[in-house]
Amino acid sequence: MIRLFVALRPPLVIREALFDLMDGVQAARWQDDEQLHVTLRFVGEVERPQAEDIAAALGHIAAPVPQVALSGVGSFGRGNRPDALWAGIAPAAPLAALHAKVERACVMAGLSPDRRAYRPHVTVARLPRSASGGPDVAAWLARHAGLTSEPFAMPHLGLYRSYLGRDRASYELVARWPLGTGDAAAGWPVENRKGE
Repeated sequence: MIRLFVALRPPLVIREALFDLMDGVQAARWQDDEQLHVTLRFVGEVERPQAEDIAAALGHIAAPVPQVALSGVGSFGRGNRPDALWAGIAPAAPLAALHAKVERACVMAGLSPDRRAYRPHVTVARLPRSASGGPDVAAWLARHAGLTSEPFAMPHLGLYRSYLGRDRASYELVARWPLGTGDAAAGWPVENRKGE
């Protein structure tokens, strides 16, 4: 089985700005550079033939390059037990439109539809289940609530493989396609480029 997700990578200058947020929450496991991305669709575990079908379907997506900016912070979790801290992305509309195209491609490749609401973000920390929404989380959210950045582009759609480790997940770019060019590519893998 291959564990996959579809994502965009922010440019280095934005990833460096996100590192400036990574302190002040004791229990947090802060993300490293390879983990900073904007998820468009979590695929999960699939067999290789279906992974190839997903890659082929994604290769036919034509969409403009999203122009966005960092915008605020937040947390995911239930009640007062956050399990992740994130930086928001705005405007949401360009990414929501791309998300819809990725979703259609994944369904065409045999995946069940993902019914969750889409909220563009970059996860900056994971919190253990034992953590509660204590004062350090509330202080972090308040301190970074006004987060903004200059507009930036994310010109490549990527298909990533996720490897679950004891302490953290690691990701490998297995295929990527340019946005905004009208070029379509197919195959598994298309190209693997480190250090985007």
